[in-house]
Amino acid sequence: MELIPAVDVLDGSVVRLMRGDYDEVTVYDADPVARARRWIDEGADLVHVVDLEGARSGRPDGALWEAMAAAGIRFQVGGGIRDLQTAQQVIDAGAERVVMGTAAVWHPDVLAEVVASLGADRVVAALDVHGGKATGSGWRDEGRWLATVVGDVASAGVIRVLATGIGRDGTMEGPDLAIIREIRAVAPDLAIQGSGGVGDLDDLRSFVAEALDGAIVGRALYENRFTVAEAIQVIGAAPAPS
Repeated sequence: MELIPAVDVLDGSVVRLMRGDYDEVTVYDADPVARARRWIDEGADLVHVVDLEGARSGRPDGALWEAMAAAGIRFQVGGGIRDLQTAQQVIDAGAERVVMGTAAVWHPDVLAEVVASLGADRVVAALDVHGGKATGSGWRDEGRWLATVVGDVASAGVIRVLATGIGRDGTMEGPDLAIIREIRAVAPDLAIQGSGGVGDLDDLRSFVAEALDGAIVGRALYENRFTVAEAIQVIGAAPAPS
């Protein structure tokens, strides 16, 4: 399992939202690129970059992708990337993977087009889950039932999803493993990145036990609950799932 620190960007600063609420923002850093560079220097191989204003407006900031790439940072990026043209621009700018949420929920045909053009390993379908439904558009729409969306993204050729329990996101109260298990029940072959609620090293161990592909961690790192090095050591030392 891979540790993937989160760098969420709003108004040019690194922030964390509480349960996806744009009115509950904590600012942690004024320089997203420097913060991403720090996580890489501390041992992370990949960072998860989210353009929060892009997620809300559907108009992502390409300068953010370009700055990350120019700094030599390996990253996946999401936030307002809703069509093939934009997804191609993201990859051309230097991103490792493009993360798409609104298309995953509402336009699986577009998602399939992106997968066919860029390759399945370049695409992550973001499943931001609240009340049993996956949502898009910066978590502001009504969403669709998770099981239905999972079936659609798997049919679109997606091989990797990012599952976030919005009700736990930013709380450090532990991840919602029921979401992971529901995805597994529908599409057992999907690689899953888990996100939302990680507060301590035991939460990472629970992700390992679920055989996840990656763990995206935000507030717990920013609040110094543990370090990148400690997390990587736990992930490497955790027992393999039975």
